[in-house]
Amino acid sequence: MSVHFEERSGVIPCKTPWGNWSQTMEEVFIEVNVPHGTSGKEVKCNLGSKQIELRVKGQQVFKGELFGTTVADEGTWTLEDKCLIRIMLMKTNREAGNCWASLLQGEYCADAWLQDQMQRKLTLERFQRENPGFDFSGAEISGNFAGGGPDFSSLQK
Repeated sequence: MSVHFEERSGVIPCKTPWGNWSQTMEEVFIEVNVPHGTSGKEVKCNLGSKQIELRVKGQQVFKGELFGTTVADEGTWTLEDKCLIRIMLMKTNREAGNCWASLLQGEYCADAWLQDQMQRKLTLERFQRENPGFDFSGAEISGNFAGGGPDFSSLQK
């Protein structure tokens, strides 16, 4: 479901010295630029539920405690065109209110404006899931969207 929403509405990347990271309600995506010609044997990527480490050609790119928890055995990484590593992590908490403020605890933080844009995006993604007959991919949102937006679950349909 989120893939189609992301295709129509785009992503909100948080730029880093090595590339960028972005998120949906369910997943965190990391893109790392590496020297052209890098082989898979030169990449060491350890994905845990709370920890992550990436080394390329013996050099540490990043290592630390993730902002939130992930499903360790569902995380994957790929090397594309020998110059880009893509890492996909599956969040354990898949609610719109679970908007990561940073990739790692205290590192690669989204600034206040970017964090606001990420939270708006996750709230619209939640609305899309709750109302599959509507298209929220180009919608704008204002008001109470922090923490995943307003809770309409108590309203009668």
